[in-house]
Amino acid sequence: MARRLGVPLKPLLLLLFALDSSQALRICSFNIMSFGEAKIGNSRAMDVIVKIISRCDITLLMEIKDSQNIICPTLIKMLNGKSRKGTKDYNCLISNRLGRNAYKEQYAFLYRESMVSVKKSYQYHDTQVGDEDVFSREPFVVWFYSPKTAVRDFVIIPLHTTPETSVREIDELFDVYMDVKRRWKPENFIFMGDFNAGCSYVPKKSWKQIRLRMDPRFVWLIGDNVDTTVKESTKCAYDRIVVQGQKINSSIVPDSAKTFDFRKAYRLTEEEALRISDHFPVEFELQPGESFTNLVRSFAPQKKRGRKKSQRG
Repeated sequence: MARRLGVPLKPLLLLLFALDSSQALRICSFNIMSFGEAKIGNSRAMDVIVKIISRCDITLLMEIKDSQNIICPTLIKMLNGKSRKGTKDYNCLISNRLGRNAYKEQYAFLYRESMVSVKKSYQYHDTQVGDEDVFSREPFVVWFYSPKTAVRDFVIIPLHTTPETSVREIDELFDVYMDVKRRWKPENFIFMGDFNAGCSYVPKKSWKQIRLRMDPRFVWLIGDNVDTTVKESTKCAYDRIVVQGQKINSSIVPDSAKTFDFRKAYRLTEEEALRISDHFPVEFELQPGESFTNLVRSFAPQKKRGRKKSQRG
């Protein structure tokens, strides 16, 4: 049979395999340097930012400085404006303004509602007795539901550290992990953000002080030798992604954890790229669910079984 459902088999298979690949869920983390009113007013920078975010199904944004509450509405309008006519695919979830003094930042999650939804969220309270106020910007914890991927739900715990206290802040993520487990009892975790986890901020001798690194249950997807910085004069693995949970670890698309070099992708000079950020985004992908993969396999050609020769006694 060369056709199924009246469609030529070979083109149909190519289409299905392409769709199978596109159904992987891409999760990204991006520190957009000093993301406030000035950058919103820079149309060239915003065009690149929207292109970067639109590559991803979930994007964590950091270093948002938005006292006027304009970042999320502006991004949503621009992202949905590039979607197919009549669709409003992107949504935004943003934290409170966080910081110890007058300087404040926010975490934000931009996500495709056609791919994921938010189950729960909460702002971690950094008030453990004897260990108060470790975080410069406490994690804004979000539990996502993802019906189209092999792993159906996962918690994302973001972090943007202060460089000088990175070791202590990264270590404290273990306590956030334990707090989330007590609250919700999830099984799959993603820790990501600008950990400042490289160069002089986290020297080699300090890794043994970080529980998230020493405990083998936590898998670091972005290695120590990866350069997540835009400047050619630096080479530091500041931005990281860490996962915990057997199912999510086994659901990661091989070789998908990497930086996205937007300078190279969009042919920018170093000066032009630095107007957007001094960090490259980091990302990885989760495999599509079995139902879609099985659909693709059902259309794949089956090997013909040879007939057994009759044996005569």
